[in-house]
Amino acid sequence: MATTKLAKENRTYATGRRKEASARVFMAPGNGQITINRREAPEYFRRATLLMIVNQPFEITETEGKYDVWATVRGGGLSGQADAVKHGISRCLANLDQESFRPPLKRSGFLTRDAREVERKKYGQPGARKRFQFSKR
Repeated sequence: MATTKLAKENRTYATGRRKEASARVFMAPGNGQITINRREAPEYFRRATLLMIVNQPFEITETEGKYDVWATVRGGGLSGQADAVKHGISRCLANLDQESFRPPLKRSGFLTRDAREVERKKYGQPGARKRFQFSKR
């Protein structure tokens, strides 16, 4: 696993990934401020559902407002980036307290990298699975 604990101020670091998005997430005890690419989370993820996705690990571990998060995200779209940040936050929390945080996060599936990717378009057809209309005559 690519997570390491940083000695300074009880900070931890983890990498989260989803689709083409990759997030480097740093976490330290604080007042619940989430910063993504040097912008506040509500400013970066303007949709309420994306903010909900990012906050899910804190809700499950009952640690809302206890940790400051700053992340750099690259690649993919906003949905993939939100899931990548969620994955990174979950790994950070599991790294901080293995005994109490890891089991609920594991049960919810937040520690597992979602490996689903977009299927490529094939030649001779309009999409990945869609076929041109068949005509017998």
